[in-house]
Amino acid sequence: MKTKIYIDNNRIVTGISLKDEGEPESNNMALHACVRESHVIQNRRKLADALHCELEDLVCCNQTHSSNFYKVTREDRGRGADSTSTAIADTDALYTYEPDLLLCCYTADCVPVTFYHETAGLVGVIHSGWQGTVKEITRKVFQHLIEHEHCDPMDFHVYIGAALSWECFEVDEPVFVKFKELGYGEDFINYNDQTGKYHIDNQQFVRLQCEMNGIPGKNIKIDNTCTCKGPDCFSYRQDKNCGRHMSFIVKKGL
Repeated sequence: MKTKIYIDNNRIVTGISLKDEGEPESNNMALHACVRESHVIQNRRKLADALHCELEDLVCCNQTHSSNFYKVTREDRGRGADSTSTAIADTDALYTYEPDLLLCCYTADCVPVTFYHETAGLVGVIHSGWQGTVKEITRKVFQHLIEHEHCDPMDFHVYIGAALSWECFEVDEPVFVKFKELGYGEDFINYNDQTGKYHIDNQQFVRLQCEMNGIPGKNIKIDNTCTCKGPDCFSYRQDKNCGRHMSFIVKKGL
């Protein structure tokens, strides 16, 4: 099974699953976009085993391109692991202080974000498609953690995962206007005179939203893999029936 691990320091493990033709449905991890749920559950169980976790350690949400986030407790263990009916509803970001819970989000071109806080001991995951970015989900999550969980922004470490590159993220004027109305990030928008389309770097917008909350740039890592071009990637822009990557993070217990 193919995965890309961003960090594994015996305390935090975070990364992203990859497309793998040798696995059922090419290693699709999403129950909401599959041919057979049993295939996805098989893939999830295999990934959990590789991370020295159990399938029941997964915590998943039903993503709706919202700016909603949720604090996961031990009682949430297993929610969405083998059924969308038990997943946390209408939510696109999760965080927890609990060890040995595998927080997950699912993407195929959208921007996945995983993060941990060095001193507070919390970990989290964010799903930020273009709608989530213009709703500023990443900025809102970190604002909440700083203001209500009393996290020092200097101690966050952030991983912005593989997503659609600016070359491939081509949009019409209505989407451009939504980004423009944010009032920042103009350097990450380009206009193509030949096509009359706009190109937007969603990863850089998310990075900027992290930095606007005081997170040091040196603590933010970006996976520059383009999901539309990468051979190990699912891309909704290329194939509306594609599977999904799982971005994951777990805080290991002692």
